[in-house]
Amino acid sequence: MADNRFTWCGHSAFRIETGGDKVIYIDPYLSANPACPSELHKVERCDIIALTHGHADHLGDTIEIYNEHRPKIVAIFDLCWVLGKHGVAPEDCVGMNIGGTAEVGGIKFMQTPATHSSSVDDGGEQIYGGDPTGYVIELEDGFRFYHSGDTWVMADMEFIARLFKPEVAMLPIGGHFTMDPVAAALAAKMTGVKRVVPMHYGTFPVLAGEPVQLAKELEGTGIEVLAVEIGQEFTLP
Repeated sequence: MADNRFTWCGHSAFRIETGGDKVIYIDPYLSANPACPSELHKVERCDIIALTHGHADHLGDTIEIYNEHRPKIVAIFDLCWVLGKHGVAPEDCVGMNIGGTAEVGGIKFMQTPATHSSSVDDGGEQIYGGDPTGYVIELEDGFRFYHSGDTWVMADMEFIARLFKPEVAMLPIGGHFTMDPVAAALAAKMTGVKRVVPMHYGTFPVLAGEPVQLAKELEGTGIEVLAVEIGQEFTLP
């Protein structure tokens, strides 16, 4: 099976081309994302979208991508209901809840808790979008990674380590709305991962955390910080 190829699109958005020939987007905040290069705004193919919560900087271009490519969308049940109001067919939104596992196209999505908030801008009105979440995602070759979504460090991360055993974690480090590098370092230790991909930093001035700070906090732990550039393709595991 071919390598799993990842591209960080800035903020918390990732594009994944799996070794089993699936294209997954996580939190596809692309066209309105000031950190996302213009060449990544256009989505040529998408089989699955995984959404961590309903905030605009995570929901992003979901509806536009859906209308063009008709991917399956994985999200918490309540967010699927909101998306249905905007034209997403019930059979195309895999509504689940924290603690559950859904298999879509041979890929497993294990929905995990996050400590944050979640709402959806529905024509200028903020409406309930279900609880915020993260995911441990198992690709076709058995590789597991954890995308925490927007969150603070929490004791549940120890359960994520024990139950799901992810190899890599994508963790926010920007601070203000999420963990900063100090808290993210603790989260990395608690999840038991070998490598961390920092995210949700630098998009706006208030997201001031930096990968070098995370690396300093993790010195001597054996956990590697993969400080990838926006738009850079990298392979995992």
